[in-house]
Amino acid sequence: MPLTLASLVHHSALKLAVLAGGGHLDAAVRWVHTSELDDPGPYLEGGELLLTTGLKLAVDDPGSLRSYVRRLADAGVVGLGFGVGVGHDTVPPALVDAAAELDLPLLEVPRRTPFIAISKAVSAAVAADQYQAVTAGFEAQRDLTRAALAPDGTSALLGRLAHHLNGWAALYDASGAVLAAAPEWAGRRAARLAGEIDRLRDKPAPASAAVAGPAGTEDRVELQSLGTARRARGYLAVGTEERLDTPARYVVHAAVALLTLSLEQSRALQDTEQRLAAAVLRMLLAGESEHARTVAGRLYGDLLSGQVRLLVVEPAEPPAKAPKAAQAASSAASRAAGDARTVRTGRPVAVLDSVALLAERAEAAGARSGEPVIAVREGPRLLVLAAEDSAVLKACTDFAESEDALAAGLSAAVPVAELPDAERQAERALAVALRRGRNLVEHGEVGAGSVLPLLGDDAVRAFAEGLLRPLREHDATSRGDLVRSLQAWLSRHGQWDAAASDLGVHRHTLRYRLRRVEEILGRSLDDPDVRMELWLAMKALPPDA
Repeated sequence: MPLTLASLVHHSALKLAVLAGGGHLDAAVRWVHTSELDDPGPYLEGGELLLTTGLKLAVDDPGSLRSYVRRLADAGVVGLGFGVGVGHDTVPPALVDAAAELDLPLLEVPRRTPFIAISKAVSAAVAADQYQAVTAGFEAQRDLTRAALAPDGTSALLGRLAHHLNGWAALYDASGAVLAAAPEWAGRRAARLAGEIDRLRDKPAPASAAVAGPAGTEDRVELQSLGTARRARGYLAVGTEERLDTPARYVVHAAVALLTLSLEQSRALQDTEQRLAAAVLRMLLAGESEHARTVAGRLYGDLLSGQVRLLVVEPAEPPAKAPKAAQAASSAASRAAGDARTVRTGRPVAVLDSVALLAERAEAAGARSGEPVIAVREGPRLLVLAAEDSAVLKACTDFAESEDALAAGLSAAVPVAELPDAERQAERALAVALRRGRNLVEHGEVGAGSVLPLLGDDAVRAFAEGLLRPLREHDATSRGDLVRSLQAWLSRHGQWDAAASDLGVHRHTLRYRLRRVEEILGRSLDDPDVRMELWLAMKALPPDA
């Protein structure tokens, strides 16, 4: 405990007497200083017990003594010790009155007590207090280290840290999600500091911040980034009602070091697991599910034996100078050709960071729920394989839906042996998400909906315009109304009489017009593929468009 004026007054060898300010004897004494100056303030730091014999004081001038005491109080002096028997036989009454008026503790130092004795007593007490702080800090470090080595090391460490601080502690992952907290109720309080974690994440690591606790609390919260690289691996928050003193800071620094070591070791292990996960996922996507199970062993638990869903995510913003729809069509075309995981460049760093945050969110959700997950980065893209209806999958889809910088496609639930089909489903859903400007599209939406909304794509409209342009140009300069005639015939499934009736012309006239269509396009209407393309072109670009 820090030395107080009361401790000195109760020191039997010093024989100090309290003359004024007895209500403030609990003030901590940081040091003792002797001065006969009329204004010793410039030489003080605050927290000192000032000793004087009053040789230069105007003891017969009450106003001068009041100014003297006020200067001492303004300088942060916690008490004034007046030595009698040298310049003055007693403490001047005017000085006692001035000290009482300003409530500054005034102690009478008898002649037989040398000032050096008080200095030694203060020095010994300060040294003892510092030693106790260091000893307590080392003991707390040993306690935290033992906790960190326990099977549930992180939770145990946070629990001991909260105990030593008489407060609470929480650990966040790199994305700002709460991984663990102690006591248990602190998790809700820590989650309300997400905005402060976001601001700290914008600073290069290592970084720290002191903030006010959530509304409705009287917490003082200190935040620390964790990790040895410029990008933090996680964050620690500690909340207390009082400002952290020196021993408490020793404890926090020890916790930061232990958690950083744990996170770095975990990261090294995760890097190894990532390489294994990538290999397992490649085998699964290649249809080699049995080989994948052999390689994975028990690492992914029941993930490879139950129903799974595949989430494919990539940045939503297309490269500059490329229309979004055309970019989506190009991406879909490249995937149809087998290049399902092309690495695209030109993405803003912030967009790519959203993909990285989703990967970290998947890992964190798996750690919290105990559910296995495979999350693999491939260039700017992310593939997440998770169990159907799992907490991991929900965390990932919730994050994807909330991030406008991302586009994601989610497959239906399949056994892992059918994962190649799931990949195609997820890729088609992703193509629709990119085309429609959606954050997340599930395979069920693609399969259950109509193909017609997809025809609004700019690339499809461009195809339709090119296909129908010769017919439109003919109709603009010649008689024949070929486009409307073709549409009527296609809508009647090639029934000549019905289509001619719709147009109000003879069926022979309609036959002539459609022969002209074949001549102009150089394609036969007997070919079902040609009829399909022309019908879809007209749906994408109606005759009056």
